[in-house]
Amino acid sequence: MAMTIHCDIVSAEQAIFSGLAEMVVAHGTLGDLGIEYGHAPLLTSLEPGPVRVKVQGGEEQVYYVSGGFLEVQPGTVSILADTALRAQDLDEASAQEAQRAAEQALSDQSSGIDYGKATAQLAAAVAQLRTIQQIRKKMGG
Repeated sequence: MAMTIHCDIVSAEQAIFSGLAEMVVAHGTLGDLGIEYGHAPLLTSLEPGPVRVKVQGGEEQVYYVSGGFLEVQPGTVSILADTALRAQDLDEASAQEAQRAAEQALSDQSSGIDYGKATAQLAAAVAQLRTIQQIRKKMGG
């Protein structure tokens, strides 16, 4: 049996996951991170995107986080995010519409839009779509 660590994924609204994991993979600001039992203590910020949790027995669960922080302490991984969703709760049509709206806002030079906000909305929509694609690839469809 593989060694495990306790993992908590928490959003501003609720706890999304709490349990034992063989591995946690998240997208940090400097690239993907893989956390297993015995990992050195760490604190890093996260980019919007998928978080994969390989639970005991090898099943993989995928979550979407809007960004946030990942902390590793001996035997524990904590992910704190403004928004965290189970991947199956993501709405692909809404994410595609949000991506189109943000791209349109960014391409419209004459409007008085907030480019920072539009860029953040575009990044979040693209990250949600990437999470949905990872789920499809994992499920073979």
